[in-house]
Amino acid sequence: MAADPGFDEGPQRRDPIKILPYDAHWPTSFAYERTRVEAALQNYLVGRVEHVGSTAIPGLAAKPIIDMLALVRDFDKTADIVADLRDIGWVHAPEPGDHEQRKWSFCFPEVAWRTHHLHIREIRSPDWRRLLNFRDHLRRHPDLAAEYARIKAELAAADDHDRPKYRSGKAPFIEEILRRVDASTAS
Repeated sequence: MAADPGFDEGPQRRDPIKILPYDAHWPTSFAYERTRVEAALQNYLVGRVEHVGSTAIPGLAAKPIIDMLALVRDFDKTADIVADLRDIGWVHAPEPGDHEQRKWSFCFPEVAWRTHHLHIREIRSPDWRRLLNFRDHLRRHPDLAAEYARIKAELAAADDHDRPKYRSGKAPFIEEILRRVDASTAS
């Protein structure tokens, strides 16, 4: 597979994979950054910036990194996004596959020790709905959220710096939840 032309190994993420109890301040931290991001990207956005990921699920233990999702109409018309977000302190943090998947990744305040992660997707891309579906399902099912927290805590305890192993260890649970969501919406 060819290297992603927008991917730069750059600074590595140094923050350990540490699962913390739910913090009631996470929604406030999200809301503050959402206001800033929406103002900076007002010419590109389709709808509001969403709070996604584990910190968006009340009561769920999580890594203390606020995941955010922004939708844009056309990836090809967003080249200025890097400069616009840099102006408010966000750092472009390309991930493998971003360019091919027509998406952007940013961190705040820096890649190595981030508190926020912004995922920007095209509205026509189907993958962004999965983030919202997963979040919404766990919000409605605290028992599943607790199971997810247990899985994440075990993976983090096994190795708090192996991000690929952590992500792949969570994947079966996430895929099962999304399968359930798909099955319930198909009926």
